[in-house]
Amino acid sequence: MPLFKRKPFDLAKPPEDLEPSDLVYQVRFTKEIFRDYQEYLNRINLYRQRVWMCKSTGKSNLTYEEAMVMEKNAIQKVQQLPNDLVAPALRIIQFSMLSLRDLADLVTKKLQKDLFVGAELYGKKDDGLYPCRVLKIVENGVGKMQYEVALLGENEKITENAILHGEDLVWKKTPFNRKILKSFIRESTCRSIPWVLHEKLAQKHGISTDLPEELRSKFFLQGGQLVNRTKKRKNENRNNVGEANGESGKSKRNKGEIGKPDASKEENNQPEDEPVKYPIDDLLVKPGPDDPLFTDRPSPSRDFNVPMDCIGDLLMVWDFCSSFSRVLNLWPFSLEDFENAICHKDSNLVLIVETHSALLRILIKDDGEYSLALQNKKRKSKISLITWTEYVCDFLEMINVTELCSCMTTIKRGHYGLLDANAKLGILRELVCHALETDLIRGKLDDLIEQRRALGATVRGEALEYARKKREEKEQLKGESNGLEVKENSMESTGSNPHMAENGEENGDMVEEVISSRQSNAFVNRKQLNGQSKKGEKQKLDPKVEAENITNSNEKEAQKQLTGEKKEDQEKKSKEKREQRKEYFKREMEKRSIRTNPLGKDRDYNRYWWFRRDGRIFVESSDSKQWGYYCAKEEVDALMSSLNPKGERERALQQQLEKFYPRISLELQKRSKDLAQKIALEEAVLRRSTRVRAPPRENPANAFLKYVNKWKED
Repeated sequence: MPLFKRKPFDLAKPPEDLEPSDLVYQVRFTKEIFRDYQEYLNRINLYRQRVWMCKSTGKSNLTYEEAMVMEKNAIQKVQQLPNDLVAPALRIIQFSMLSLRDLADLVTKKLQKDLFVGAELYGKKDDGLYPCRVLKIVENGVGKMQYEVALLGENEKITENAILHGEDLVWKKTPFNRKILKSFIRESTCRSIPWVLHEKLAQKHGISTDLPEELRSKFFLQGGQLVNRTKKRKNENRNNVGEANGESGKSKRNKGEIGKPDASKEENNQPEDEPVKYPIDDLLVKPGPDDPLFTDRPSPSRDFNVPMDCIGDLLMVWDFCSSFSRVLNLWPFSLEDFENAICHKDSNLVLIVETHSALLRILIKDDGEYSLALQNKKRKSKISLITWTEYVCDFLEMINVTELCSCMTTIKRGHYGLLDANAKLGILRELVCHALETDLIRGKLDDLIEQRRALGATVRGEALEYARKKREEKEQLKGESNGLEVKENSMESTGSNPHMAENGEENGDMVEEVISSRQSNAFVNRKQLNGQSKKGEKQKLDPKVEAENITNSNEKEAQKQLTGEKKEDQEKKSKEKREQRKEYFKREMEKRSIRTNPLGKDRDYNRYWWFRRDGRIFVESSDSKQWGYYCAKEEVDALMSSLNPKGERERALQQQLEKFYPRISLELQKRSKDLAQKIALEEAVLRRSTRVRAPPRENPANAFLKYVNKWKED
C-alpha cells in the first residue's frame, strides 16, 4: 500500500448496516465506500495530492493512484527474480547495516556468482561461445564449483553435455538489476538499517531471526520488533522531563480553561457545507448555473486502413522511425504512406524493406544477442533486398514469440506481403523494443538529454542575467533621482542666501549714514530705506533668476523626453530580441524531444495524442481498444469548447490544447489544403477525356510505392 508521510495509511472501513438499495459513493481504485458525499470528496482530494510515496520504489511526490500503480508494477518485476536466488539474497539482507544502494550492489555482486539449475547462459568451449543450460552443480572437493551443462542448438535442442567451470559461463542476460533488487529489499523487510526481514518470510526460507552478537549492544528485540537502545533512553529522559513540566503547568491550564466554551457542544453541531474548490475529479463535476454553454463534442473519424487494435503499434513504430531517422539512416515517410505500405500485398515493397533493414542493422551493430546469433549462423552483416527476410526470421527465432513464430513459414516462402497487418506490426513492434535497448539508441537519448539540459541551463542563465541587469538599472535610476533632488535643494539654498547677505550689508551702511545725519528720525528713515532697498534688489535680481530657472527646466524636460524615447526604443528592441531567443530555444528543445507524450485525458480517461510530423489529433480510448482522429481546425475548436475546466483532466487537456493551438491549427490548415489538392488531382484524372492521349497523372494515394531511402548506408 502507498505510504502517507512515510507511514502506512489505513483505508476507511465500510459503513455499518449497509443495505443493497442504499446509494453510496465508491473510490474507484481503493474500493472504499462512503455514504456522505463531503467525506467522499475529502478523501478523493487527499488521494489527489502529491504527498504519497511508493513503498516498493521509494519514489515520493506521487498521487495515491500513481503510487499504487508503481507499486504493483514493481511487485510484478520483483516476482521475476528466480526462486533459487531468493533465499541467498534474503540471507545477505537480514540484519545488514549497509545503505540501500550499497546493499543492492553487494547482493548483485554475490548473486552473479551463484549459478542455479535451469539457468540459461553462454558457455565457452573450443574458443567459441554457445548457449547452454545448467543441469547439475558438481562439487570437485577442491573448493571450486563445476557445472554440468547442456549445449543448445537450434530451437533449443540439446546437442551435447559438458562440464564447465564457473569462469567459463557467462550470463545471457542478468536475471535481475539494481532497481529490481531495491524493490525486492523494500518489499522483504519491515525496517531499515539494520534491515530486518518479515518474520513469516524469514521462517519460510529458514533464515534466523536472532539478533547477531555485534548488534546486541545497540539494539534489542521487544514485542517482535527491533528497538534502538540509545533512542529509547533519550525518549525516557524526555518523558521524565515532560512529566515534571506537566505537573507544574497543570494549575495554569486549569485557570486557562475557565471561561472557554464547551467543545463537546461544538462537536455535536453539524459542520457547514464548504463550497467545492475546483478543479476536482471530472466524474464528480455537476452542472452549475454559472457554467458557460458547452458545445457537443465532435465524433472523431475512424476510417483507418489497418484494424483498430493495430493503431497503437502503427503510431508507435512510425513515431520511433521518424524521431530516430538520422540514427537509423532511414529517410522519413508520412504516416499515411506507412499505413498504406503495411496494408499492401507486395512482399518486397521498398518502404517496408528499408524499415526492417534499418532496425535490423541497429541490432547487428550493438553486438548483442542478435549479433551473436548471426555469427553462429555465419551470416553476412549486409542486408539486401533478397536476404532481408532471412534476417527477419533469425530475429523471430531469437525472441521466440509464439504468435510471431507461426509467420516464419510464410516469410521463408517469400510471401511476407500476405501476412495480416497484426503480424507485420507485431514484428516491427518487437524490432523497435529491442532497438530501444541498444547502446546506439541509448547513447543518442543520453546526448539529447544532455543537450536539453544545456539548453535549459542557457535559458536560465539568460533569464538571471536579464533580471540582474534590470535590478541594476532600477538601483541606478533610484540613485540618480536621489542625487538630482539633493542638487536642486543645494542650488536653491545657494541661489537665495548670497543676495540676502549683500542686501543686509548695503542696508546696514545706509542706516548708519542716516543715523549720523538725522538721529531724530532714525526709526522712520530706517524702515523706509529698508523697504526701498529690498524692492530695488528684487526688481534687479528676480528676472535673471526666473530666466535661468525657465531655461534649465526646458533643457531638463527636453533631455528627459529624449532619454525616455531612447529608453522605450531600447526596451522594445530588447523585448523583441528576448522573444526571438525564446522561440529559438523552444524550437531547439522540440528538435531534441525524447518521447511523445499525450496532450492529456478527458472526463472518460480518453487520451489525446498530437504528433507534430502528422498534424492530426488522435483519440485513444481508456482501454486502448478504440482509436479515432480529428483532422480539421473546426473539429479542434469544437473539442476545446466542449471541455469543462472544473474537472482536473479536462482543464489540463484544455491548457495543453491552448498552448499548442497555433501550431496545431497551422498543421491542420496545411493538411486540409494538401487534401483539397489531392482530391482535385484525382477528379482531374477521372474527368480526363478519352480523346486526350496524354499520360494520366500519378495518383497521390500511391506515393508510398515511389519511396526511396535517400539516407541508405552504402
